Amino acid sequence: MKIKKRFWIPLAILVAGFLIPDPGIIPVAGASRSDWHADTFWFEPWGSSVTHKGIDIFGNKGTSVIAAGYGIRLFEGTLPKGGKVLIYLGPRWRIHYYAHVDSFATSPHWLVSPGDKIATLGDSGNAKGKPPHLHYSLVTLIPYPWRIDQSTQGWKKSFYLNPVDHFD
Repeated sequence: MKIKKRFWIPLAILVAGFLIPDPGIIPVAGASRSDWHADTFWFEPWGSSVTHKGIDIFGNKGTSVIAAGYGIRLFEGTLPKGGKVLIYLGPRWRIHYYAHVDSFATSPHWLVSPGDKIATLGDSGNAKGKPPHLHYSLVTLIPYPWRIDQSTQGWKKSFYLNPVDHFD
């Protein structure tokens, strides 16, 4: 049986997404593991979101927000809760969501490498009036059903990954 070429192209693209290295660096310049509370991922209650599906990395307003890995910019703009946000598609078919930034980097490039400056730390959106921080979420487009549990919104754990596990 001959497999059509049309089958191989999407398969090659899918596989390539898993072959790109994913260094997983902390996306705030100079930040360390002491700049966030490790237990905030999936913390509840968390306002209208019910659970906190990321971590908040604190720092000084204006600190560089850097790309956590390789990525293709999908969105740069403003959302009601996140304020000024950036969304990138990265290796392993994961979405990197950076929220509450103060300003976007002026680079017109839509491709980033690990450590590239993409924004500055702020308090936009529903973080207004709170200490400056970056809300960072990591979402997989290929679900991990074994992660589902009985917690509130536990089925969403098949998509939302704990960013702390991503960092080297």
